[in-house]
Amino acid sequence: MERSKRNRGRISVFKGREARLNFAVFHILALKGPQTLYEAFKEVKTQKGLKNTKYTNVNRRVRILEESGYLEKVGTRKTQAGFQATLYQITARAYLAFLLNQINLDDFIATADEATVIAALGILHHGK
Repeated sequence: MERSKRNRGRISVFKGREARLNFAVFHILALKGPQTLYEAFKEVKTQKGLKNTKYTNVNRRVRILEESGYLEKVGTRKTQAGFQATLYQITARAYLAFLLNQINLDDFIATADEATVIAALGILHHGK
């Protein structure tokens, strides 16, 4: 019961076992801009609680997030070994998920003025 209460009202990309890694990848790409998979992996390993994360886990997460529309390929960069590595960045969908995850919806509903509530209703209803 406690577990479901903690995740209730949260965006699905920030739920479950992969939530911490998804959050770290979004955070790194939002702050540092487009990164290669290896650069993102090195940054993930500096995050608290993710020190022992394996490259294969970051690789799989990035690919799944790309397939889900949260990340996109934006070019390539030549590596020290002479290969071309793909650059990834977060999409508008990821920014929105990140923002909605930070908002306390109860506080928003309790404090928003009528015009803001109507605008939010229009936007959310239109996207249905």
